[in-house]
Amino acid sequence: MSVMTGKSEEEMKQNGISLHPLDVAAGPEPELLCIFGTGDLGRSLGLRLLQSGYGVVYGSRRPNSCGPLPQGAQVMTHAEAAQSSNLIFICVHREHYEFLATMEHHLKGKVLVDLSNNLKKGMYPEANAVYMQRLVPSAAVVKGLNTLSAWALQNELLAGKQVFLCGESGEAKQAVAHLATKLGLTVLDKGSLSAARELEDFPLKLFPEWRLPLSIAVGLSAFFFFYLLIRDVIYAYVEKKNDISYRIMVALANKVFPIVALVMLSLCYLPGAIAAFFQLYRGTKYRRFPNWLDRWMLCRKQMGLVALGFAVLHAIYTFIIPIRYSFRHKLISGVVDEVKNNKTTPSYFDNTEAWGTDSFISLGILGFFLFVLLGLTSLPSVGGYLSWREFNFIQSKLGHLTLFICTAHGYIYGWNKFLRPSTYKWYTPPGYMLCLIVPSVVLVLKLLLLLPCVDRALTRIRQGWERTQPKEMDEIKSTNL
Repeated sequence: MSVMTGKSEEEMKQNGISLHPLDVAAGPEPELLCIFGTGDLGRSLGLRLLQSGYGVVYGSRRPNSCGPLPQGAQVMTHAEAAQSSNLIFICVHREHYEFLATMEHHLKGKVLVDLSNNLKKGMYPEANAVYMQRLVPSAAVVKGLNTLSAWALQNELLAGKQVFLCGESGEAKQAVAHLATKLGLTVLDKGSLSAARELEDFPLKLFPEWRLPLSIAVGLSAFFFFYLLIRDVIYAYVEKKNDISYRIMVALANKVFPIVALVMLSLCYLPGAIAAFFQLYRGTKYRRFPNWLDRWMLCRKQMGLVALGFAVLHAIYTFIIPIRYSFRHKLISGVVDEVKNNKTTPSYFDNTEAWGTDSFISLGILGFFLFVLLGLTSLPSVGGYLSWREFNFIQSKLGHLTLFICTAHGYIYGWNKFLRPSTYKWYTPPGYMLCLIVPSVVLVLKLLLLLPCVDRALTRIRQGWERTQPKEMDEIKSTNL
């Protein structure tokens, strides 16, 4: 992706650009870095650089009245600050770039890092970094670090965060990447400045990795809400002239939440099973999956967290059932009827029903506990402390166990209702039966993958069994990796 256009690196060297790893200090003094701009982003970036052992000098239009700066930083005019460092961070808005053209002779041979973003897409005919390079052609402009916020810099939330770079000079990008790595960032080179507009659009995207999971969750919620509304509320009114519309707010919602949670959880593990069968069919792991499967697998974490949210709502709604007016009224009415009718004979105790109820509740509690555990370990602040083997055990082994327990929770809920004709109102199955289809399919596929013959085949594929066919593998790698 590092395609170079425009001035070559040799031409940059002829213009006097001095590029080298920024952490190699010439002496005991810390490496000086320059920042143009004393706003929130400039101050936050300077503070982080000072904490990382660098010296910081600010360039400002009004060095004597630019407001509070991080302790230990210097402030000068733009021209004076530019002479003190080979690398300059530009933390000003695009509309103020014109001053850079007036001091081009001070910026010759410098590396300018453009951190600017726009308020919306397509505000300008060209990317900000391209415009800056046109203003200062003798400097090496690198677009990058623009996805970092002042808040993240101040609170040191940088460890492992991915940032993007692009620029015409490979040495300039290498210098910026070296500094970013020292700050704890992960750097991805996006190539030449032609990718600058793409980088500037990244901060404008609203939850790009959450769109598919949220869309699926909203679609499932809407479908099952109207489906259960027809089966429970409208059916009761049409067939029995019984108005139970009050159940929509709590009882009906508490049926939708667990259904969506279970389906979303099973959708986290279904793409992994599909991918395994793709590998078995192709006999190799060196071919890309279809784009739809790639996208699906990349948002499994978000799907799991959305599923956990619905599971939490189900737990909360279940706890409030005893305080509902309709529940208390039904309970009191039952007691009053017994008193009026002088029913002193104790009711029959159904041992099978007691077993079923207790099993249903205990599986629900255990499944919810494991659900929460999966959600916590998927967070970077928790998962970062786990080894890969520990993380894989929790997310895979315990994840499938959670899916099994939650599915068993649903089966036990309807164990004595599957064959009752009254269960199928207007010849439609209840919602919990429909929601059991996807997790049951996932568990069956997982069971098939655990068969000894299938497991051995997958192990050979994942351990590079294809190396016995080097010519074929070279072709596969050259076209798909």
